Amino acid sequence: MNYFELIKSRFSVRSFKKEAIAVETLNAILEAGRLAPTACNNQPQKVYAVKSEEKRAALAKVSPCTFGAPTVLVVGYDKTRDWKNRRMPGYSSGETDAAIVCTHMMLAAWELGVGSCWVGVFNADEVSAALGLPENIRVTSLLPIGYPADDAKPMDLHSQYRDFDDTVAIL
Repeated sequence: MNYFELIKSRFSVRSFKKEAIAVETLNAILEAGRLAPTACNNQPQKVYAVKSEEKRAALAKVSPCTFGAPTVLVVGYDKTRDWKNRRMPGYSSGETDAAIVCTHMMLAAWELGVGSCWVGVFNADEVSAALGLPENIRVTSLLPIGYPADDAKPMDLHSQYRDFDDTVAIL
């Protein structure tokens, strides 16, 4: 499938098979995240592949949106490694870097037949506490992943897009 077919066909999967993701497939998805570009190539990202039933249950207690996925990728960044922009005081590249990493993994997963759903419905401190993450890690998103259930389908709004001229300006 070419890139535009891939991005047009991908949708947020909220219903997964119980089947575990093959190790080689999971490693390929994680590698896609590792290869993602980051500001100044600082690579502040940290991805936790949550596979154990105990840890997935802990995540489900702090976010209603893990959807019973067999694996949940917890994506964040190390606050001691992110790039700080001296020209814009207070700016950190961490959230943007983590978002790019998450996007790379989401698209790689779809290419490999694995569904995902980008989740922001959680409190980062609660996720960190539930998983026992270090204080220097800031969680930015959850990415439940797994093989889509037979009844998985895009939400009704999935293919509704604002007009090109409403989202793009050529200056």
